[in-house]
Formats: sequence, structure tokens, C-alpha cells
Amino acid sequence: MGNQTGILDFLLLGLSDQPGQQQLLFRLFLGMYFIGTLGNLLTILAICFDSHLYTPMYFFLANLSFLDLCFTSTTVPKMLINYLLGSNAISYAECLAQMYFYIAFGTSDSILLSAMAYDRYQAVCHPLRYGTIMTSRHCALLMAVPWVSAHLISMVHAILIAQLSFCTNNKIPHFFCDINALIKLSCSDAHVNEMFVLLLGGPVILICFICIVVSYTPIVFAVCKIPSAHGKWKAFSTCGSHLSVVSLFYGTIIGVYFNPSSTHTAQKDMIATVMYTVVTPTLNPFIYSLRNKNLKRALEKLLGLQCFSKG
Repeated sequence: MGNQTGILDFLLLGLSDQPGQQQLLFRLFLGMYFIGTLGNLLTILAICFDSHLYTPMYFFLANLSFLDLCFTSTTVPKMLINYLLGSNAISYAECLAQMYFYIAFGTSDSILLSAMAYDRYQAVCHPLRYGTIMTSRHCALLMAVPWVSAHLISMVHAILIAQLSFCTNNKIPHFFCDINALIKLSCSDAHVNEMFVLLLGGPVILICFICIVVSYTPIVFAVCKIPSAHGKWKAFSTCGSHLSVVSLFYGTIIGVYFNPSSTHTAQKDMIATVMYTVVTPTLNPFIYSLRNKNLKRALEKLLGLQCFSKG
């Protein structure tokens, strides 16, 4: 593989090459990674150790937290190590592995968000049949589809990237091994790779987005029929938070991967990527979980803290 590529190491240029800015970025990303990791781990543990939360909604929340934890751990630790050591090198094999897991976990996250929207649709629009529809087998199937399909897609991309040759330019203008950046660095014909980015990524994003819209449209009508103004506001607030994260996640991905390459700049792509790889997974435990009263009680039981039950 080394003879084919001509390059044994890549250089991740990161978000900045200024030492002062790198120190600031190190503190910022270390803080976000710590908060996101702690929040996601607490969410998983609270759900696992409280039998009252053994329901489909919390099953999906636990899996979302696990995926978010894996997603951020694919890119952020390497970036922090590079800032800490003052080195931006990454081996060819490590780069391919990082790209593989980044695509796999990112795609799984995307599909799971649509599965969660479907779960909310069943709970709001078919409450009497919810228990018979969302069985353990059905939930396991909805969780298996993201995992299997995401890893198959990621495997195809990894195999295709491994066929490319990299001659002299080994500088990746990103903080991780992004597939678009690797395609641009290649000194061989990469039209097949570009085509598969659209063929494999486009339908997944489009289908997931359509599923979310189709799921939330009847939810909005159902909520409008609630007689209580407080009930309507509470339901719309929950849906609005979810849709805000979905819009942020899908909006930035579409902007980075599915716009003409002529409209891209390295700085814009990196800022958009930070939003859905670091910021969104960090916020998810608070938006999806910590605002939930049942989960707050589970956290109180897990940690023995009374503050979670107040407010």
C-alpha cells in the first residue's frame, strides 16, 4: 500500500497554524469534548441502571449518546494530541481508519435521528397502539439498520480511497482525514470516488430528511389539537429543540458534501464540520436528555444528587 500511495504520512493542517490560536482552540475543544463525553456517558448509565427507562424512546437516546461519543472520539482526541505535542502528522493507515469510522458513526447518527422521529410519531399519533408497534424486536431492527448500512457505506469509501495514489502533496487542509480532502489530494483519477460520495451519501441524507419531515408533519397537526396552551407549548418546545439539532446536523452536512466544489473553501468547510462533529454531539445530551424529568430522576438516583430533581 505504501508503494502505491508514495506517501506514508499526511499532515493535518488543522483549524489554525498560529501558536496562540492553537492554545485557545486546544482549551475550547478539550472543554467541549469533556462536557460532551461526560453528558453522553451519564445519559447512557442513567438509562441502563434505571428499569423505568426501559422504553423505546430511552433506548434510542442511549444509542444516540453512544454514537455521539464515538463520533467525537474519532476526530477530537487526535486533534487535541496534535495541538498538545505540536505535531500534525498522521499515518496513512491511521488516516484511512479515521475516515472509515468518521463516515460510519456520522451516517449511523444521521439514520438514527430519523428513527427517533419515527418513534415520536408513533408515540404522539398512535399512543394506544404504541406498545404493540414499537416492540423490542422492532426497536432492535431500527437500530441495526443504521449500524449495518453505515458500515457498508463506509467500507465502500475506504476501499475506493485505498485505490487512489498520493504523490507529493500530503497536506490535508482539515483537522481530520475528511474524504473530500483526500480525494482532492490524490494525483490519480478520482471521478469514481466523487461519484460514490454523491451516490451513497445523497440518498441516505435525502431519505432520512424525508422520513423526519413525514414523521413530524402529523405530529404538528396532533399537537395543534391539544386543548391546553401549556401542553401545546411544551410539545412544540420539545419538537423545536429536536428539529433545531436536526437542521444543524443535516444543514451543515449538505453544505459541506452536496454543494458544487467551486463554492467550497477550506475554512468554511471546517467551520461547518465543527458544528456537526463537535458542537451538536456536545449539545445533544442537554437537548434530548437532561431536559427530560424522568431522566433527571434517573441521574439523581445514579449520582445521589438532589439538584437534578429541582427546577
